[in-house]
Amino acid sequence: MSGTDGRIALVCSCEDTMRLDERAIARGCRAELRTAEQLCQAQLDRFMAALATGRPLTVACTAQAPLFAQEAEEAQAATPTFVNIREHAGWSDEGKAAGPKMAALIAAAAEPMPPTPLVPLESRGVTLVLGRDARALEVAARLQDKLDLTVLLTGTEDVTPPRAAPFPVMKGRARAATGWLGAFEVAVDGAAMPRPSSRARYEWGPGKDGAVSRADIVLDLTGGTPLFPTHELRQGYLRADPADAAAVERAIGAAGDLVGTFDKPRFVAFDAALCAHARNRRTGCTRCLDLCPTGAITPGTGPQKDQVVISAEICAGCGACAAVCPTGAATYALPPAAALARRIRTLLLAYRAAGGEAPVLLFHDEAQGEPMLDALGRHGDGLPARVLPLRVNEPTALDLSLLAGAFAWGASAVRVLLPGKRRHGADGVFRNIDYVNAALEGMGLGHATPRASAIETDDPFTLGEALAALPDAPFGFAPSSHQAIGTPREMALQTLRALRGAAGAEAATVAMPALAPFGIARVDASGCTLCLACTSVCPTSAFSANPETPQLRFLEDACVQCGLCAATCPEKVITLEPRLNFAAEAAAPKVVKEEEPAACPRCGKLFGTKASIARVRAKLAAHWMFADAKKLAILDLCEDCRIAEATAGGFDPYAGPERPVAKTTEDYLREAERAKREES
Repeated sequence: MSGTDGRIALVCSCEDTMRLDERAIARGCRAELRTAEQLCQAQLDRFMAALATGRPLTVACTAQAPLFAQEAEEAQAATPTFVNIREHAGWSDEGKAAGPKMAALIAAAAEPMPPTPLVPLESRGVTLVLGRDARALEVAARLQDKLDLTVLLTGTEDVTPPRAAPFPVMKGRARAATGWLGAFEVAVDGAAMPRPSSRARYEWGPGKDGAVSRADIVLDLTGGTPLFPTHELRQGYLRADPADAAAVERAIGAAGDLVGTFDKPRFVAFDAALCAHARNRRTGCTRCLDLCPTGAITPGTGPQKDQVVISAEICAGCGACAAVCPTGAATYALPPAAALARRIRTLLLAYRAAGGEAPVLLFHDEAQGEPMLDALGRHGDGLPARVLPLRVNEPTALDLSLLAGAFAWGASAVRVLLPGKRRHGADGVFRNIDYVNAALEGMGLGHATPRASAIETDDPFTLGEALAALPDAPFGFAPSSHQAIGTPREMALQTLRALRGAAGAEAATVAMPALAPFGIARVDASGCTLCLACTSVCPTSAFSANPETPQLRFLEDACVQCGLCAATCPEKVITLEPRLNFAAEAAAPKVVKEEEPAACPRCGKLFGTKASIARVRAKLAAHWMFADAKKLAILDLCEDCRIAEATAGGFDPYAGPERPVAKTTEDYLREAERAKREES
């Protein structure tokens, strides 16, 4: 079967160590199928013949990918796409039934992934060595030919000065640090230079607090508290216990290699216009700030005060921010959610087209997941035939749209492989697992064994047992084939609605856990004054005003539950309720409060509401400024007529009541004399 791009799929049985169900593979692989038994050696001519066609080529072998890539380069042909069907499918106790899985893996591998933008980091080798004893000087001496060094000793232990001073040595306490590889700033208290006359040990001059040391690399050998949270993820900050010789050696080797220009991926794309962090000095969404393990995300200041700021230089790529961002302001870029969604869709629909049923989608990464799947295929029972592995850069970056999409496109279960020791930034994906399970339960699609969950283990055989024990629990309906487009939040809504439609679920609304990105902002209309403060802070225009009449409207589909409206409402009549609303009314603005407009008695212009003007009149009626009914009536006028009346009518808002006439001593004496005469 030829694919839409004329692709050829070369599938090798690896010397017949796995069975190839050619009929099933051809049905689902979306390419012209060609097979071999020893493609990398005796049948290399088949690869060269396929290469000579100039058509896109997928080779179902990763073990010999370097050889095939070299041949393609020498032939000046495009590098093929490679996919592993051996350890991931064929080398398994269920390998005979793995034809649909092989087809799905081949089809999914052909989905293009966009290039990842890069962030340049430059290090000139300026290094600050933090130490407490002579070990710091020994380490610096070994690195002095590679790096530009300064040693900062804590001064808590006596250190004998070297005979010569090839690099500066100072005393001080590193109080705090900011920055990244090539741009560190370390705040130092008690910074002092050694006395030239130091003999058996360093003697120090007067100290100075608040000094700042700038460096490209920081090598911390103090054995104390790290200067950064999750310090192991901060590039350029190397830390080792001086008592651990092996750790010190690793730090020395790493430091010597950190000179030059380096490119790191820009893991997260950020659209500040969508950020719902703050408005008008009110704080709303803090989901990314709460979960970022490295401190790469901080509240903005100045012109950026209403948003967060993400440092691409510090970001370690866990993707927790993108996993939980309710608006799509932060999205993962390695690859983007839309590209990964296309691969998930292709994988699951191709599996079904090849005859597979009740697939389980297994998300894993390269560093942990690939070795485990390799070990399981080589030394264990292999993956079950219905478990479809999909490698992602970071499983912790999986957002709700991807998990929901997997179910909409036919997965009966989703598992996320994570290390046995909970990794940094994993809270986001666990939230999304809870969200998708809640949605499935609410639609009547749940199961006694959760449809979505994580498998936290470093043991491949434990992984294999967990996957083999999964119940065969198909949904019993044809999956959706929709294309997910837009932001991750929009894709999540599309896939959840598509899943509901495919299942024929009747639930109109589904309650969701706290912090879910969907829901309603309920307004107690009796207490709402139509001040419309909520409309000015809502980042998605879920709350809006009607320019023609006093009216507050709410669009549930746009609400991200950021809480800015509730934080801003002066009457405190707004409460948030996370939920999924599948009703058509959720996609249309709904009037939550309206009042009759007030008309200016002089010019007829509509302004404000009758109720709000009545409240103002009632509050100001007892004030001396409006004691006169004529002055109180000015409140009924529009802003233009009010100004005209105040000017023409002599209304002085600063004028107070008449003051008593001042009395002099002579006035009091005169009144006293008058009183005496009247008595006589």
